[in-house]
Amino acid sequence: MTLAGKRVILLGGSSGIGFSVAEQAAAEGAQVVIASSSQDKVDRALKRLPDDAQGFRLNVTDEDEVREFFQQIGEFDHLVYTAGDPLQIKSFDETDVRQAQEFFKVRYWGAFAAARHGAAHIREGGSIVLSSGSAGARPGKGWMVAASITSASEALGRALAVELGPIRVNVVRPGPTRTELWDGSVAEPEELYQALGDKLLVGRVGQVSEVAQTYIYLMSNGFSTGSVVTVDGGHFLS
Repeated sequence: MTLAGKRVILLGGSSGIGFSVAEQAAAEGAQVVIASSSQDKVDRALKRLPDDAQGFRLNVTDEDEVREFFQQIGEFDHLVYTAGDPLQIKSFDETDVRQAQEFFKVRYWGAFAAARHGAAHIREGGSIVLSSGSAGARPGKGWMVAASITSASEALGRALAVELGPIRVNVVRPGPTRTELWDGSVAEPEELYQALGDKLLVGRVGQVSEVAQTYIYLMSNGFSTGSVVTVDGGHFLS
């Protein structure tokens, strides 16, 4: 099964992994719709996608906006959720509860709202693909919030597969990946990539195009649901 002729909605599709998924889906013949909290990012992304691509500004933490977005979009085949804000790496005693709760708004509750209001518009044979991260399987010091969110997202994906079947729901668990998400959130991104990559079995961090292939696979494979697919360069084993 290919994505030719399918309609794919990508929340967080204006940059990083989400944009790469949009590019690859479009290359297979899908009509892609991207949404992001930044209109500027949406506009820039659309210039790099086919003419039939659509883009919208969307605040995924506002449930009313999410509901109205899907009502406006109408029917589609696949929903991909890659929206996420940069996570601060802090020690446990430096992270207060309010800060930790804030980080769940986009990555977890945004995905929850997207599935809740998007599922009714998914055509037969369609799917939802959520995102987690390898921090949940192998957290380091300072990553307790990231580990919590990613693990919760995986549990959400499995539960939604049961709740929404026959709509398929899967989760991609990326490892350390070179993406603009880290730009501005750490002082020296290249040093971070080098340090993380040196610890991986493949000897480097991943590229967004490599991770994006996993989302394409999960949309295309009609027999996969309730799965968490890891693409982490051997992070779990290293």
